[in-house]
Amino acid sequence: MISIDKLKFDVNGLIPAVVQDAYTKKVLTVAYMNRESLEISIKRRLTCFYSRKRKTLWLKGETSGNFQHIVSITADCDYDALTIQVVKDGPACHLGTDSCFTNTLYINSAYEDENFPDAPEEEKKDGESFSAEKLYALLQDRKENPKEGSYTNYLFDKGKDKILKKVGEECTEVIIAAKGGDKKETVFEISDLAYHVLVLMANEGISVQDIKDELASRHVVDKKVKQEHMQ
Repeated sequence: MISIDKLKFDVNGLIPAVVQDAYTKKVLTVAYMNRESLEISIKRRLTCFYSRKRKTLWLKGETSGNFQHIVSITADCDYDALTIQVVKDGPACHLGTDSCFTNTLYINSAYEDENFPDAPEEEKKDGESFSAEKLYALLQDRKENPKEGSYTNYLFDKGKDKILKKVGEECTEVIIAAKGGDKKETVFEISDLAYHVLVLMANEGISVQDIKDELASRHVVDKKVKQEHMQ
C-alpha cells in the first residue's frame, strides 16, 4: 500500500484516473481527480472526480443514482496515473451507455475470429471464476451490444412481458422438479430460473448489489418482510 503523498499530481493538482469494471475489466471512463476528490473517494468508497470544465468536485451517481463502488485503486509505475476497479450501479456514461468508450476508431481484422472471443465470453467459460456479478455483466453487455443468434438478445428484444413469462415458466419447472425429488433436475431448473431472473434484473436496471443490500438489511433469515402467519 502506498501513500497519497507519493502520487505525482500535475501542475493543476490533477491526476488521470482510468475507471474499469471490476468484473469484466472493461474500461468505463477516464476522469481526473485532485487530492480532495481522491480522499473523498477512499473515505466513501465511491468514485469522486474533479471537473476541469466546471472547476468543481462531482460524486459519480449523486444525481443519476449510477454510483461506482470502489474495489481497488492502483497507481502506475510513475505514480502519475491511476486505475480504479469498480462495481457500478448503472451506466458509466452520461449518455446512458455502459462505457464512455463506444466510438470505434480502428479494428485489426486479424483478431476478428472465433479464436479471439471477447472478455465476458472468456469469463463465462472459466467455471472457477464464475459469479452472479459476472453473469449479470455479460447480460448487460448483450443488452448494450446485441449479438446475432443470442437467446439473451431474443429475450431483450421481446421485452418485459416475454421475460416475465419465462420467469413464471421456470418457477413452475423448479416446483415440479423439487416435488419429484430429483436433485439434479432441480439444480438444473433453479439455474434456469436464476438466469432468467438476472435477465429481468438487467432489463429493469436492478443490480446484483441491490439484491445483496436488501438481503443484508433483513439481518435474520427467520424473519421475512412480508410475514406469514404460522399455524
